Amino acid sequence: MDRRGLLRGAVVVGLGAAGASAALPAAAAPAIAAPSGPREPSLAPAPEAPSDAPAGTAAGVTLAAPTIASCDTWGAEAPRGTISTTSGRPNKILIHHMASANVTDYSQAAAYRIARDVQQWHFANGWVDSGQHLSVSRGGYVMEGRRGSLNGLRAGTHTVVGAHCPGQNSDAIGIENQGTYTNVAPPAQLWNSLVDLCAYICQQYDIAPTQIYGHRDFRATACPGDVLYSMLPQLRSEVAAALNGTSWSVTIDNTSSAFSASGNWLTSSYSSERYGSNYRYTTPAEVSDLATYRATIPSNGSYRVEAWFPGISGYNTSTPFIVYTGAGQSTVRVDQSTGGGAWLSLGTYSMTAGTRTVVAVSRWTGGSAYVVADAIRITRL
Repeated sequence: MDRRGLLRGAVVVGLGAAGASAALPAAAAPAIAAPSGPREPSLAPAPEAPSDAPAGTAAGVTLAAPTIASCDTWGAEAPRGTISTTSGRPNKILIHHMASANVTDYSQAAAYRIARDVQQWHFANGWVDSGQHLSVSRGGYVMEGRRGSLNGLRAGTHTVVGAHCPGQNSDAIGIENQGTYTNVAPPAQLWNSLVDLCAYICQQYDIAPTQIYGHRDFRATACPGDVLYSMLPQLRSEVAAALNGTSWSVTIDNTSSAFSASGNWLTSSYSSERYGSNYRYTTPAEVSDLATYRATIPSNGSYRVEAWFPGISGYNTSTPFIVYTGAGQSTVRVDQSTGGGAWLSLGTYSMTAGTRTVVAVSRWTGGSAYVVADAIRITRL
């Protein structure tokens, strides 16, 4: 059966054996993974370790286990057959996207519902259980996929044989990320949870951050989407920093509870260059009406501040971004008519520790073109 050949409801999953190389629409049918049992050889050779992140795990810090909902917690049915256990540790992580709708319901209930739906779709394919080891929802909830995966991860000595990528089902931990990331980035909640989860997996199994790959590295598939795949170097880097205890980073999207804006800031999903599901916009005005991003700066030090926004001709060419360091503030004016869909540095600042508004977007500028507030990233250097 073709990887995208089976539709199960309005939301679809994208685990897969073989897949199309074209971009996938949000309502594409689910990608099909191979069932447990004999595994066909990989269609692509194992790639060499990327050079964009430090190699090896570090012994400098011990990471706490992230919250992971077990199969029983999210209401899984019992497996419909025997799940095999590996004899040793996995040696890599494979990142997938579900090729499902980019829903805006970020609740725990929605996360558990997609986990149950995935299991039912995979039962319909004749598999004994969900194919992936772990799943991350758009709201950042992490869930066990195939039963036994969580116990293996906690032990750090073994895992169960998955069904997420033929040729890698015994060697790689498969992580499914809810949504479709062909043209948009994942929400900040998902991204932050994915970083924490990958770092914990690397710690438990002694996997180097360089061994984090995309599904397409081993199969002919569009998974995990062009945008998410392009973010894998950043993922490796942030995971390495978490393991080394030398860096810290937080991404705050406009959908986060750490974002605040008045009703004058309207919501749009018009541009595909947005971060996550939508962004906020408003007209210029000489009023104090800020869109703000709040964060907890963990310690005094040097931090890089970046902004993500859709760059559209006709958007404001001098949008004020205000950076609050704890000891003062600095205003950076950004041309939002171009250069969108990527992280733009607002500069590096010496910041003091504490919880506060760290960045704000102001309406106080000239012209009538919209000013935009989308996502902010703060990284300790």
